[in-house]
Amino acid sequence: MRASAALDMKGCVAGPVPAQTMKKVPHSRDVREAARARLIERGVSIESIGEIVYQMQAPYSPHLSLKDCMDSVEAVLEKRELQHAILVGSELDILAERGQLSEPLLSIVASDEGLFGVDETIAIGAVNTYGSIAVTTFGYLDKAKIGIIKQLDTKMDDGQVHTFMDDLVGAIAANASGRLAHRLRDMTDFGEEEMRERKGLY
Repeated sequence: MRASAALDMKGCVAGPVPAQTMKKVPHSRDVREAARARLIERGVSIESIGEIVYQMQAPYSPHLSLKDCMDSVEAVLEKRELQHAILVGSELDILAERGQLSEPLLSIVASDEGLFGVDETIAIGAVNTYGSIAVTTFGYLDKAKIGIIKQLDTKMDDGQVHTFMDDLVGAIAANASGRLAHRLRDMTDFGEEEMRERKGLY
């Protein structure tokens, strides 16, 4: 079994590190699939997020379809920032449901305490991928609470906690809306054929 060298405090090679002590890095495919599976487990479908995106973008594009919006949701879910945010936030929701967080954090998360802003902070951190249009869309969705976001934000007596998930869905929808807005503009400027040839587009 191979071993890698470790550095001492001065940056000098201090000796080999046994390979079995090195942390395993999960494959990107496993992270992506885990994030998508977690959305489904928490009652969130691609279509339900796509419906929010459609409501945001349809006024600016009369030929937009729900499928276009769902495709954009699928595309932004390939971003690691969103995948990581989904896994972290949903895990905290689940731990709160199980009563496995320590107090007072358990009560803060379980009740979605009004001055608790970490849920929005994690979501906003995953929104910056698609620029200011995504950020402003997230701000709107955080206030308007439309579609599946409203359902997740509504406190029920079933013991479920969605303190983080409602904001995460808002982040996904905001990113998908921002991406779609940029692509629609590029389609107008360059046309479909040139879009396929150009690299680095949203």
